[in-house]
Amino acid sequence: MDEEYDVIVLGTGLKECILSGLLSVDGLKVLHMDRNDYYGGECASLNLVQLWKKFGRDDKPPAHLGSSRDYNVDMVPKFMMANGTLVRVLIHTDVTKYLYFKAVDGSYVYNKGKVHKVPATDMEALKSPLMGIFEKRRARKFFIYVQDYDENDPKTHEGMDLTRVTTKELFAKYGLDDNTIDVIGHALALHRDDRFINEPALDTVKRMKLYAESIARFQGGSPYIYPLYGLGELPQAFARLSAVYGGTYMLNKPECKVEFNEEGQVVGVTSDGETARCKKVVCDPSYLPNKARRVGRVARAIAIMSHPIPNTNESPSVQVILPQKQLGRRSDMYLFCCSYSHNVAPKGKFIAFVSTEAETDHPESELKPGIDLLSPVDEIFFDIYDRYEPVNEPTLDNCFISASYDATTHFESTVMDVLNMYTMITGKVLDLSVDLSAASAAEE
Repeated sequence: MDEEYDVIVLGTGLKECILSGLLSVDGLKVLHMDRNDYYGGECASLNLVQLWKKFGRDDKPPAHLGSSRDYNVDMVPKFMMANGTLVRVLIHTDVTKYLYFKAVDGSYVYNKGKVHKVPATDMEALKSPLMGIFEKRRARKFFIYVQDYDENDPKTHEGMDLTRVTTKELFAKYGLDDNTIDVIGHALALHRDDRFINEPALDTVKRMKLYAESIARFQGGSPYIYPLYGLGELPQAFARLSAVYGGTYMLNKPECKVEFNEEGQVVGVTSDGETARCKKVVCDPSYLPNKARRVGRVARAIAIMSHPIPNTNESPSVQVILPQKQLGRRSDMYLFCCSYSHNVAPKGKFIAFVSTEAETDHPESELKPGIDLLSPVDEIFFDIYDRYEPVNEPTLDNCFISASYDATTHFESTVMDVLNMYTMITGKVLDLSVDLSAASAAEE
């Protein structure tokens, strides 16, 4: 262990694994360590016995739930946009050869007490029960504008500079009502709260285009894909990739103490009395708690059910977004469901997550609007965890710390953190112009 490395990565969470993979591919000598004896850290994927243990249950999982090892319950479940940044990163590193993806069946939104399919195209807008007849026509015109919009072709801009025009002004031009804006902003553009309304419209238009392009890619009912056996496969896939490039992975390394010189710059990491020297450290906030601060908390519920989520067309996998305004909250609530179709539970069993940025100390009551959509559940667990962000200056100490995972059930915010960290570590912007067909969905 007493060697010198370019980078030592601590923790095998998703962000750390992706960065370790990117840096290995760049030719850096990487040592990757974790204090746990399993991959994934906060993002680990648990079987039933492990799930019971995590939530401090003394009883055994009931027999009617089936075999413990048929479950892969992701602790931080997030769907991937089929054309999104994460898929591009996975293709760039070639880790896709170790993973199989499958399309997610449904994308829904909560509106006025009911669950509706998210309309993604001008034709779907015309059919959607979310809007009245006149609103449908206005929405259809807006969808056509977004579909035809090309940043580099002023002819498609209809005289508007979307870097200056706010989202509110763009919606007003098409006469869209608050109800439609709620659906577009939160379920299509995937904004987490209503701040986007007063920001430049280009971001929202790009997000809508990504959604539509992602749906078109797999011709599914949603823009999302998810790995077979869940996200627990990702850290292991990156560990294999790292080995190909000469990186070293070590699990079950106690303590992992980061060492600094007099100037406060990182010089190495000590574990089991041995110190590995390095120029830079990448880690999650739990390895350097004095360089991070608490910025919020995520409330979540994990449910095991014997049926799909009602009103989602019997979909074996689905996301439902509950926009903040519909619930009188400050941020959105998310509902994630996956099942045997992605090999994360035995046949006939479904795993649902309800998550949101906590605004109270009572997850059970706070998550009720999402839990009410599940109908009867076999088992349910509640949890609140703190969310941390780094407060250090990486140019001074060479420590690159990831932010904790937020409440969203899709990856877009997570991968942005990774790309920003990559640029800070290497001084380069990652080129993501890749051939997207390399990550084809698993064949049925």
